[in-house]
Amino acid sequence: MLSAALTGVKVVDLSRILAGPWCTQNLADLGADVIKIERAGSGDDTRGWGPPYLEPVDGETLSAYFTCCNRGKKSVALDFTQEADRQSLLALIRDADVLVENFRVGTLKKYGLDYDRVKAVNPQLIYASITGYGQTGPKAHRPGYDYIFQGLGGLMSYTGRADGEPGAGPLRTGVAVVDIATGMYATSAVLAALFQRTQTGKGAWLDLALLDVAVALNANQAANFLVSGSSPQRSGNAHPNLAPYEVFRASDGFFILAIGNDTQFARFCDFCGRPELAQDARFKTNSGRIDNLASLRTLLGEILAAQPRQYWTEALDKLGISWGSVNSLEEVFQDEQVLHRRMLQKTTHPKLGEIRLVKNPMLAGNQEDGTSPAAPPMLGEHTESVLGCLKTNIER
Repeated sequence: MLSAALTGVKVVDLSRILAGPWCTQNLADLGADVIKIERAGSGDDTRGWGPPYLEPVDGETLSAYFTCCNRGKKSVALDFTQEADRQSLLALIRDADVLVENFRVGTLKKYGLDYDRVKAVNPQLIYASITGYGQTGPKAHRPGYDYIFQGLGGLMSYTGRADGEPGAGPLRTGVAVVDIATGMYATSAVLAALFQRTQTGKGAWLDLALLDVAVALNANQAANFLVSGSSPQRSGNAHPNLAPYEVFRASDGFFILAIGNDTQFARFCDFCGRPELAQDARFKTNSGRIDNLASLRTLLGEILAAQPRQYWTEALDKLGISWGSVNSLEEVFQDEQVLHRRMLQKTTHPKLGEIRLVKNPMLAGNQEDGTSPAAPPMLGEHTESVLGCLKTNIER
């Protein structure tokens, strides 16, 4: 089972907020033993990022935000600015396979926890550093959050309604997409470094930057710029390279129409009783439809508004053309395919009871794996057990 693929791999997690914890949660979901180091009394910042919160127990609670990226981990409360706790942390690192941290550049060096000094303790360690701008360069020492990098990396420059339309202006995504993507890139880098270690016997220092990830996330939009020399502009819900490929309003609500090629467009026009549109020089090819998007949008908007969504979606299924509804999250978790894939999973915390979580999509395809992850931990929940085990091992 993939959920046990990293059994025996020990991860020391010195990260907070989202990018680092997303990476270490992936590793935990794959079977790694992840020990989350948190400062006593406060812990990961996101413990207080609410509401909403799970119901409090004995004055303790968990924010919904914290639960999204910390399942399957053990929480150990340590203050490594104090020598005794620093030594405990170094003892944990001594036999770890992976360390993930997202402190500002230079912070851990003050406590002898930077890669160069930790490598002396554990030469085979995979040490992943996640920062805003990377370990070097003119901006390396700046702090930064996801929102900042959505702007700096260019993503917001072409996201949102077009100039001249109501509500025009830069728009961020509804989730911290740069943080999440950085966590995924970090996961891939850690797994690659672990594989490389099996061949070389050596550890590695991985330098991951949110700005780098934001730039990479531009994907086809970056390629469009690099080829044309023109920065892409905001176009609302329209795709920059395909048309029609956006949200349209039927007579009773919105849906997404995604036509991927000229053949599909001709088939759609035939069904609508407007075959001449597919022969119109403006719309016959995808390039022409992109160049004449405003006219195409107006024509299709009038056609689609004449019938309810069910009429169109049933027809699109028969035509083999992709479509999608614009679901609320309530609707998402009631969707028959989401239910079939078991993307909603439940786990139980000894104090907080049942907690509902989103399943890792890497594991969703394995329907036979019915295991549930350990619940996100309370602050310092495993301090005694982990450090007690550590002391026992040292005495042996």
